[in-house]
Amino acid sequence: MKKIILGLTLLISVSLFAQKPIFTTAKVKAATVYVNSAELSQTTSVSLPKGTSEIVIKNVADYLNESTVQIKAPKNTTVLSVQFTKNYISEYEIDESNPAIKKVRDSINLVTKEINKVYNQRTSYNKTIELLDKNQQVSGANSTLSVTELMKLVDYYNAKRTELSNLVNTYTEKESKLKEKLSKLNSKLEINTKNEEKTSKGKLILQVMNDFAGTVDLDINYLTQGASWQPFYDLRAENISSPIDMLYKGQVTQNTGIDWKKVKLTLSSGNPNQSNIAPILQAWFLRFGNPNYSYNNRNLNASMNVIQSMDKKYKAEADELKESTVSDYTTISENQLNISFDIDVPYDILSNGKAHSVALKEIKLPASYKYYGVPKMEKEAFLLAEINDYSKFNLLPGEANIIFEGTYVGKTFINPNETADTLNLSMGRDKKISIKREKVVDKSGTKFLSSYKEQIFTYDIIVRNNKKESIDMLLKDQYPISTDKEIIIELLEKDKAKVNEETGVLTWKINLKSNETKKFRISYKVKYPKDKIIQNL
Repeated sequence: MKKIILGLTLLISVSLFAQKPIFTTAKVKAATVYVNSAELSQTTSVSLPKGTSEIVIKNVADYLNESTVQIKAPKNTTVLSVQFTKNYISEYEIDESNPAIKKVRDSINLVTKEINKVYNQRTSYNKTIELLDKNQQVSGANSTLSVTELMKLVDYYNAKRTELSNLVNTYTEKESKLKEKLSKLNSKLEINTKNEEKTSKGKLILQVMNDFAGTVDLDINYLTQGASWQPFYDLRAENISSPIDMLYKGQVTQNTGIDWKKVKLTLSSGNPNQSNIAPILQAWFLRFGNPNYSYNNRNLNASMNVIQSMDKKYKAEADELKESTVSDYTTISENQLNISFDIDVPYDILSNGKAHSVALKEIKLPASYKYYGVPKMEKEAFLLAEINDYSKFNLLPGEANIIFEGTYVGKTFINPNETADTLNLSMGRDKKISIKREKVVDKSGTKFLSSYKEQIFTYDIIVRNNKKESIDMLLKDQYPISTDKEIIIELLEKDKAKVNEETGVLTWKINLKSNETKKFRISYKVKYPKDKIIQNL
């Protein structure tokens, strides 16, 4: 008796799980995008019978972290198991109960039957023609036929074969048209069955137990690696007297396999990509090299990137939102670990791997401007905008377009993680300020003193303001620093510059009136053993 009961139990269990699966399609409701992943929230409704059922949820991401999948179901429905797959194969996948699918399926059956009839008829005519062709030598085998009988036979053969050939052509053409119609119906059936699942191969297979028959709403949440975002900015300033209009944006990219249609977006902070920044002088340490290494190496520090400027009219994007729209529909939340932007405007983000621009907020940044020049590295001046108390704007590291006086001048990089109280934004180059750094030949040279070699370097820095208004400028240069006791360095002339002896950086704070030119001189001496070579002098 126990064996019988156990066998019945197993049979019932197998029959429950072997029943026809129930298919449903999930829709994306919301997406929280991180720097290299996204959390998707999807919903679906499915009609379930009482008892245990298998649900196949289509239109989920192609790649997802299965351990993060969460299914929220009503209290009368219990989720027994969840499995993700990209290779689900089932003869039940097409939902034949769908009226649109049933109509197409019925049409396919009718056309298929008609094709079979036409094929049979065409085959019959072909066989008849073959029979006639095989018996066309009958007159030669039977010489008793009269001429009249032979003529009747020829006329019959000619007329009958022509008739049959025309019928074969007619039915061949009819069969071709029916096959074309069948192909269109199959394509229509494929479209109806795929619905929103045009690109997604991902499916969730659920085993659920339902206390009562009826429609069940399911909420689905999971993490997928197929999405990312990064901050981006547009910086606009009319002149050096006006504040900066900053458009805070996010560039969202997703390749999850499903299109996000009218979703509620949330962007959460992460690590951005680095870009060009204004040059910063580092300490210049002299060191000895191989004596056979005889040429001078003046390569600049690779980490000192500069702004790549362009002189062309900036063209703003047509879909850019106005200030009130952006501010009214974006909520910024900040905690100890990250910053998130909740956007109430629904967005369409296609699964195509392309960056989609999302406007977050517009901010007016009160700025004070100054010019910055490092003639040793760049022969042009950079305009810097100083922003005080910038932490309240919830800025994230990111690249920025610079639009100054209505002209696109290049890109810069915003790094709010600096430890300084003031944030310096590089607004690009100003070609109306000319800078020269020339070696003074008669004040430079090399001397040999017994076992030592002594070199003197003297440079004149010439700055001219070709603008119509006066400017304030921060001018920097440097002299080398020794890391070896055999290398002796002496600063001979600094021309009233402020000197940082630890880094060797000289700084002048100057004011230049319109069309005014100023000259500054630096000179330093390097003494070291003459049998050695300084690699980077």
